[in-house]
Amino acid sequence: MLLLNLIGAGDQAFDPLILLLLAIVLDAYLGDTPWLFKRARHPVAVLGSLIDWFDRKLNRDKRPEMDRAIRGAVTVLAVTGITGGIGVGIAWLSFAHPLGWTIELFCVVLLLAQRGLYDHVRAVKKGLEENLEAGRDAVSHIVGRDPAQLDGPGVARAAIESAAENFGDGVVAPVFYYVLFGAPGLFIYKAVNTMDSMIGHRTPKYRAFGMTAARLDDVLNLIPARLSGLFICIGAAFAPGGRPWRAIKTMLRDAGKHRSMNAGWPEGAMAGALDLALAGPRRYAHEIARDPWIGDGRAQATAQDIGRALYLYAVACLINAGWVAAVAIVRFAQPGGG
Repeated sequence: MLLLNLIGAGDQAFDPLILLLLAIVLDAYLGDTPWLFKRARHPVAVLGSLIDWFDRKLNRDKRPEMDRAIRGAVTVLAVTGITGGIGVGIAWLSFAHPLGWTIELFCVVLLLAQRGLYDHVRAVKKGLEENLEAGRDAVSHIVGRDPAQLDGPGVARAAIESAAENFGDGVVAPVFYYVLFGAPGLFIYKAVNTMDSMIGHRTPKYRAFGMTAARLDDVLNLIPARLSGLFICIGAAFAPGGRPWRAIKTMLRDAGKHRSMNAGWPEGAMAGALDLALAGPRRYAHEIARDPWIGDGRAQATAQDIGRALYLYAVACLINAGWVAAVAIVRFAQPGGG
């Protein structure tokens, strides 16, 4: 880890890579832990409130586009500066105090989303197995499109697409940036990703103000998105009915068809692995996306296909943890690495 080596990771009471692996295991077991935040706010909710404050103060309708773009860039600098500073403080505490690693572990667990995403997508599967309305209600919690316009296959595709795309920015990317830069890297990435989800829209209100957040999120997800697609392709070899070679072919061919420069990679891999057609035309609250299909399989996805996607997602999460374990083994195998 570049940053950790610079500031003396060797003196940390708990090795950061082992801490990360422990966090991955705890997140897989605990999930979103809503019981923990019945009286206290989740850190991501606090971050959202901070972003919303900047939005209300700086993003006024009467201001010209260039002014709003500059204020949006200032917002990104301020929010990443605050969150990065907190990350540095937590990393310092891990080095300075024998039990400081427990606070860092707690924060890393909270900022990973592997179990939470699994549970949300599984809820769509269970809802769709009951009836269409239950499926629509469950999928409304994880996608931005209008659930009332979705039929059964549309609900299933939305859930599968969410599992694929959010595997990249909710699981792979946080782990990637923690391995590279420790807690500061994880905190800054999470801040940028949250800003993108809140203000990085192409609507008249946010087109200028959220431009910096959206572009920075694109840049930060360049490598993690492609890694997540690769992990899904590898995972397809271990999933029942998975098609690893088709996953690779579809990912390389169709990733560029997605409106996002990054989301097409895991979605293409998922579509090919499950022999489905994902994305395509869909309706959001303020617009209709007439996007091309990703994959040339079935568009008529079912609740059973969501189950297949969840199995593949779980395998991909294991692969994601596996590369961290491999780095840890290599590090400890080096002279003085322990």
